[in-house]
Amino acid sequence: MSTVSTSESTDVDRRRLPRAHPVSWWMLGITTTAILITSIDRVILPTLLPDISGEFGLDATTGGLLVSLSYAGTFLGAIAFGVLGDAFGRGPRRAWAWIAAVAVTCVSSVVTAFTRTLAGLATWRVFMGVGTGAMEPVNVAMVSDWWPQERRGFATGVHHTGFPIGQFLGPALIGAILVGGTWRDAFLWIPFLAVPIMLAQLFVGSPRNLERVNRWITEHRLTPSVRTDEVARVDNPVRMLRSAARERNVWWGSLTAFGLLWAEAGVTAFLTTQLVTQAGMSLAVAAVVSGASGITGWLGQVVWGTASDRIGRKPALYIICLGWTVTVAAMPLIHGAATAWTILLAWGLFRNSPFPVVYSLIIDSTPKAASSGMGLTIGLAFGLSGVFGPAVSGWMIDEIGFTSNYLLMAAICLAMVLPVHFVRETVRDRRRTAGQAGSAS
Repeated sequence: MSTVSTSESTDVDRRRLPRAHPVSWWMLGITTTAILITSIDRVILPTLLPDISGEFGLDATTGGLLVSLSYAGTFLGAIAFGVLGDAFGRGPRRAWAWIAAVAVTCVSSVVTAFTRTLAGLATWRVFMGVGTGAMEPVNVAMVSDWWPQERRGFATGVHHTGFPIGQFLGPALIGAILVGGTWRDAFLWIPFLAVPIMLAQLFVGSPRNLERVNRWITEHRLTPSVRTDEVARVDNPVRMLRSAARERNVWWGSLTAFGLLWAEAGVTAFLTTQLVTQAGMSLAVAAVVSGASGITGWLGQVVWGTASDRIGRKPALYIICLGWTVTVAAMPLIHGAATAWTILLAWGLFRNSPFPVVYSLIIDSTPKAASSGMGLTIGLAFGLSGVFGPAVSGWMIDEIGFTSNYLLMAAICLAMVLPVHFVRETVRDRRRTAGQAGSAS
């Protein structure tokens, strides 16, 4: 396996837009679009919660528990499918695990639209959480396979712009649907987005295309993320899970993501409700405004993902945690459209950006068990934080109001600088290895 030279590393750092093979860019575009499905699913229930609560007679505490069920499914799906994403091969083979996860999501979404009981709604939200929880670790590992190791932060950051784009387009689409339909109609759109993406991944993500990408990477003195001879290798899923679990960065990275995702769940689960009840907006308008962070979110993803390739994963995470703290602490100041747009746009610069940095850190640390490591992180961090976050926030809002909830979320964000402190930096280690290899040659 070739290794990047010191001069090439410096050139990569200076170039604002990294060069890559056209197929790498195509796969980045496809997987970024794929993550839109996960993003839109995660905003559907919070966005529609006022109408769903009205139909089923739910208070904030019960509504928070309903949102939490999706995250319980995410916990199960991320770990199970994350391991499968490694066990049956890498590169083109990962697409099959992703397609299975999408199938679960699409079926659950359609059935949810026709469910008439609260128990049925709760059940299918768990299954839909399993599907979307399974999609993310496989999808992130997939985009990493098609890019050189030295540009992983950039690729993962661009890939994750699908989240902020979905966080804006999703509520905007839902708001448009609500003008002429009901909350049930919003769940019927997921399959229309998913099927074309599934076909595109199978067409572009072929073994032959991976060979072309790796040839380009080695010719430019960079390091392939997955060799062609590793694509069809079948591994023991238990061994893959153990390999990921032995890496300390998986646990410290997961804890960092857990805290920030707890804060995100505590904010987003009732943001639309706050805009309706506290700021006096209609549900359709509140649905659009609640997605404002998605407008600036893509910028935060690319900037901090790329910055982590240059200044290191730890410094980038320190800055992001502080940005989260300040913007979440400002959310009690939302009392109308102007303050909502201002604060949410500022939050967007940080909201999604820690996750491509954490994910790049984990892939750096567990290259042969990337999907398993991602599954552990997403399952433990996103799944468990979502189980507890909305339920706790719902209780706090019922008992002591929105302001106390936001201040607690801001305190959690600030506390996440502690696990970041214990992270082992991977970018500096890679450069040291590259420098030694260059000196030896």
